[in-house]
Amino acid sequence: MVSLTVNGQRHEVDAEPDTPLLYVLRDHLALNAAKFGCGLGQCGACTVMVDGVAVFSCVMPLLMLEDREVMTVEGLGTVENPGPMQRAFMEEQAAQCGYCIAGMMMRAQALLQGNPHASDADIRAALEPNLCRCGTHMRILRAVRRAATMMQSAGAETTGAVR
Repeated sequence: MVSLTVNGQRHEVDAEPDTPLLYVLRDHLALNAAKFGCGLGQCGACTVMVDGVAVFSCVMPLLMLEDREVMTVEGLGTVENPGPMQRAFMEEQAAQCGYCIAGMMMRAQALLQGNPHASDADIRAALEPNLCRCGTHMRILRAVRRAATMMQSAGAETTGAVR
């Protein structure tokens, strides 16, 4: 049994220590946003955050996650109340087939949590490991910029700062 926290909820998972996190998320916890793409950490469809860092869940063994914080796109918000990143991707219609989008959102979320004022160059560099075959790159970039603005506005409202 391995203990890990996913989207703020503690889980005891009964799986082999070398089981990839992606399989634990999808098969044990029914969190299906992260996708199996290549299984080699080369496409980014499986990207989630571990302790605030974007990682390829297809190559992250369960053993490495004991007492660590995992966040998936499901942890960013709900259908009824999507988080800023999710809203921005919807508003910019950033998905075409949608297969890459959860991974793109998680990599962008990790970037903006560490660098809320990321430049276009920062965004492009952060998203480089994630592939999108549909070619919605420009809409994805607009969505990340929109999410950054939304997150900054939410922070100002929370802290009482003047916008």
